[in-house]
This record gives sequence, structure tokens and C-alpha cells, in this order.
Amino acid sequence: MSETVLSLKNVTIYQENKVILSQVNLDVKQGEFLYIIGKTGTGKSSFMKTLYADLPLTVGEGTIVGYDLAHLKENDIPFLRRKLGIVFQDFLLLPDRSVNENMLFVLKATGWTDVASMQSKIMEVLDKVGLKGIANKMPHQLSGGEQQRVAIARALLNDPELILADEPTGNLDPQTSAEVLAVLKNINENGKTVIMATHDYAVIMKFPAKTLKCEDNTIFEVVQKTV
Repeated sequence: MSETVLSLKNVTIYQENKVILSQVNLDVKQGEFLYIIGKTGTGKSSFMKTLYADLPLTVGEGTIVGYDLAHLKENDIPFLRRKLGIVFQDFLLLPDRSVNENMLFVLKATGWTDVASMQSKIMEVLDKVGLKGIANKMPHQLSGGEQQRVAIARALLNDPELILADEPTGNLDPQTSAEVLAVLKNINENGKTVIMATHDYAVIMKFPAKTLKCEDNTIFEVVQKTV
């Protein structure tokens, strides 16, 4: 039986005292791929922010990768985020550092000290996203799709239990979006759980998976053909 990596019960999500989503009930098992869809402003990003504790959970019960979101202490948040791989719409690569230096920055910040182990891990994650050989390039030397794949590789550095991807194809053209999705699906097929917020219905049709929709302050499952 698959382990539950995320469980939300009777959760209400607020942003600046305004109800964004109410009565959220959700269980996500290890190895699932889940889309969160909806128009801009319907709560996709607020939902994701609640999962990585950028927004506090004040109503309802929630656990994610073993952490209790409703009773999470501030000094536990960095440890929670090490068990999550977070990918944003903006690649957030440090522009004055090579790909390798971007990766080293994250590893050092999360407690890695052995140089050989760090370099081995960097090569491993770059290989997983199909970018072996670009470690010494600067971000501006890469295409948008390559930069996003570097961001996905960076999210894999600490072997997270769950990947949270918030609009990861939002700044990419359709072909590049499909390439990035193929990378995420491959990571999922190798055992990682992925939750992806998106408004890119084309990639959902190309790579179908369980889909939840944010609408009218609620979140509910939709069948693929009605997306």
C-alpha cells in the first residue's frame, strides 16, 4: 500500500484574511502525479504556498512528508522544504554563477560538506534532466527550457519525497513546455510524487494525470475530457 505524502482535512486557505479555498480534503499517495488547474486568482498558488509553509495553515488538518502543517514551528520550515523539491515559474537561478555554482550554493546551504559527494550529486541530477555537460555554463547561455530543467535538477538535489511545481511552464513556448513536462513525468515514473499547478491545458492533454480544479473558493477533481 502506497504511503500518503500529503493529507488535507477540512482545510480553509486564507490570504490576507480572505478565504481563497475552503473545505479542502485531499490525500496524495507516494508516486502520484497531480495537476492543480484553474483561472488566475482562483487559488492555485495559494494552495501551493500552503504546502511549502509560505502561508500558514490555520483552519483544518494537514500533514506533508511527515510534517504537521497546522502546528509547524518556524524553525522547522527549512527542514520541511529540504524534503520538498520546489520549482517556480521563474527559474530563480543566480545569474552571476555557473550551473555548477548554483547547485553548490544549494548543497552547501542544506548542510553538504564533502566536495566529491557534492559534485557527484550535481552530475547525477543534471543527467536526470538530460543536461549532462552544461555544468560550467552561465544561466544566460541557456535557453528558457534548459534553465527550467536546471531548476528541476536543483529541486532534486536533496532527494525530496515530493516535487511541487508552480506554473513551471508559464514562461515557455508550447514545444519547450512539453519537453519540461516530459522531464517531470519521467521523474514521476521513477517514483517521485509530483504536484503541478498550471493553466497550460495543452500539456495536460499531452500528459494526462489526475486533475483538481480551483473554482469558486473550492477545489474538486475533474475528469480528463472536461478539462
